[in-house]
Amino acid sequence: MKILAIDTSNRPLSVAVMDDDNLLAETTLTTHRKHAEFLMPVIEDLVKKSDLQPADLDRIVVASGPGSYTGIRMATTAAKTLASTLNIELVTVSSLLTVALNIDLPDVLINPIFDARNQNMFTGLYQRKAGKLQAVVADQHTNIAEWQAVLAKTSGPIMVVGDNQPFLADLKATLGNRLLVASHLQAIPDAAKLGWYGAQLSPVEDIDAVVPRYLRLTKAEADWKKRHPNEDTRNYVEKL
Repeated sequence: MKILAIDTSNRPLSVAVMDDDNLLAETTLTTHRKHAEFLMPVIEDLVKKSDLQPADLDRIVVASGPGSYTGIRMATTAAKTLASTLNIELVTVSSLLTVALNIDLPDVLINPIFDARNQNMFTGLYQRKAGKLQAVVADQHTNIAEWQAVLAKTSGPIMVVGDNQPFLADLKATLGNRLLVASHLQAIPDAAKLGWYGAQLSPVEDIDAVVPRYLRLTKAEADWKKRHPNEDTRNYVEKL
């Protein structure tokens, strides 16, 4: 199976071309957020360097959020467009899970964190069981105080990975010596691992219905809700 994997959820841009579990080509950029400028040229370059044509691809795997509004919207839109145009499969994967894939430790809880500013975060808990990464606490948008309450109910070591610097003091206060901190390199998404993981999942049934996993209201949604307090805001993005 020829797979194109894409992650532009946050500052890093990571794209890989796979043949089953063999990596053919990969590019990861961390020095800017000019994803709109670089994403499609990187995809074109990697497919070409893999001695493939776009029509040779069988599946697109995309990290569809949470993360930067612009980043996940861009990756999701590119993935949907390519999958529809080429008439191939599309798989969406949590962007938090994508980072958690970098931690290969079976006896710890893995806590990926994306900074959502003002003491808020995107986060969840994962653990490797029988060689597979499984969600223990679902991805969510929350604040550090509420997340401390969740972590206080756990036992055993917890490794935080991602944008953890703003929260380390609070995490240390809650977890004490149970707290483990991943390296900066482990916080960078790896599109090859994303592609490998996505190869094991079932594709979406309706490509057109796929939307970014924001996990919080966009500004447009929040403004709309203020003007229409009694109306249902579910699937707002899809409706637009």
